[in-house]
Amino acid sequence: MSELPACPKCKSPYTYEMGSLLVCPECANEWVLEVEEAEVEKVIKDAVGNILEDGDTVTIIKDLKVKGSATSIKVGTKVRNIRLVNGPDGHDIDAKVDGFGAMNLKSSVVKKVL
Repeated sequence: MSELPACPKCKSPYTYEMGSLLVCPECANEWVLEVEEAEVEKVIKDAVGNILEDGDTVTIIKDLKVKGSATSIKVGTKVRNIRLVNGPDGHDIDAKVDGFGAMNLKSSVVKKVL
């Protein structure tokens, strides 16, 4: 049996579990037990399953429309020195694309240059 912590409000040792909450019977305080989670490193893979790392060079595998531009990024465009990020809407690559500037890309539309 694991030892439950005392109530943070009144320091009573008689706390009990009720679902995901801890409850104190003396002061009726309810709280969630904070558990330290080990940070898990997310592995990001390209469209064919190669593991990507910061500084890799990738190529675009399909034409990409760019908001605010009349032209699109063409298939085969090389993108050098990528940086892996946790960006908005599933965009997990931060890169500078020649002719377009800095932008976020999804790993599902790139292939690592081996």
